[in-house]
Amino acid sequence: MSEKMTRRDALKLGTSAAVTATVSPLLPSAVNSTGTVSELPRSGPTVMLPAAENEICFMRAVDILSLLRAKKLSSREVMQAHLKQIARVNSKVNAIVTLVPEDQLMAQALAADEAIAKGNWLGPLHGMPVGVKDLHETKGIRTTHGSPLYKDHIPNLDCLVVEREKKAGGIVIGKTNVPEWGLGSQTFNPVFGPTLNPYDLTKTCGGSTGGGAVALACGMVPLADGSDMGGSLRNPPNFCNVVGIRPSPGRVPNPPTNLGWFTLSVDGPVARNVADCAFFLSVLAGFDRRSPISIDQPGGQFANSLAGRDFKGVRVAMFKDLGLPWEPAVRDAVKAQRNVFEALGCVVEEAEPDFKDANECFLMWRHWSVELGFGDILEANADKLNEYVHWHVQEGRKLTGPQLSRAEAKRTELYQRVRQFMEKYEFFLLPVN
Repeated sequence: MSEKMTRRDALKLGTSAAVTATVSPLLPSAVNSTGTVSELPRSGPTVMLPAAENEICFMRAVDILSLLRAKKLSSREVMQAHLKQIARVNSKVNAIVTLVPEDQLMAQALAADEAIAKGNWLGPLHGMPVGVKDLHETKGIRTTHGSPLYKDHIPNLDCLVVEREKKAGGIVIGKTNVPEWGLGSQTFNPVFGPTLNPYDLTKTCGGSTGGGAVALACGMVPLADGSDMGGSLRNPPNFCNVVGIRPSPGRVPNPPTNLGWFTLSVDGPVARNVADCAFFLSVLAGFDRRSPISIDQPGGQFANSLAGRDFKGVRVAMFKDLGLPWEPAVRDAVKAQRNVFEALGCVVEEAEPDFKDANECFLMWRHWSVELGFGDILEANADKLNEYVHWHVQEGRKLTGPQLSRAEAKRTELYQRVRQFMEKYEFFLLPVN
């Protein structure tokens, strides 16, 4: 099968089978005797035991956890399956850039198995491998930010996101690739090079959570965390046919940070399906007093089922065009979902808020924040920071107080327009990027 495959082709074939087709030279066991790719079975109401190791790697995370709790699958089996998948596939796509040593991972998996044998469930991520974005500080595990300045950096603490993953019983399997300093919509850096799209190795996987999205699509991890300033939890999952969500600012606090009131950057989950993404969000979300904008609500609400929710009469807005050019296939794929919502009883109308000044405000505050973060570093390490960082710093230094105050006033006006719009509609449907 050709290495070039559209995501629409992938949906027809089945996600796991499509990825397997692209990386088939490394996955001979996935091809049957006729030379065609066998689609992995999908999980139904009853969780079936996997027939082979590579099936574990494409199961829903919530189903793996159900089997672990029922003692029908061990954490060691889960970990071993993912380590073998990484060995088969990662060299072709370069998604996981720092892998925790196998003996350490298997020791943690053994500890999870021994705990459940004694009746101790470690938490909602009991014994599950988790891929951690290489911007997130991980105690004792190299965290490079994709920068030569940090290529050997080993933190002595975990950021809150990783802290919560571990407290929930998760096992950090390794670090996933990012653009340098997480800046940009493509995933490549001078430390590890590029991460490739698993559906077409000649194409981008998006960024900045590109490594996490690719690792999920290839079955190398069941869950991956990420972060988002301008699309980084949205466009890599979009490009790689997985699922990400940008939570509201403060929903997933992630100290330490020197910009406690900043709302552009957020952290959140990536998964292969909506159920896993919502479940992972329930683990990551929750109040923390170290963040002044932290939302004082528990994350457990996101693990609740929508069964029983009556959508009859719920008003839903379907985007028109947002004043932007659209590839017809993208536009039509989203608009076709109108029938799904109408079948639920929703009232769907074409409508969209006025996003005037949104891009101007975003760029100003992004320039400002990057200058704050890298202005001093740039003075001593100009040759070790890429042109994108240089540009942001230069633009940030041009900003004046009156410019920023007027941008903030425009952003407030934008918020009020969107608030009024969402008082009429409960949901707004549009492409993720």
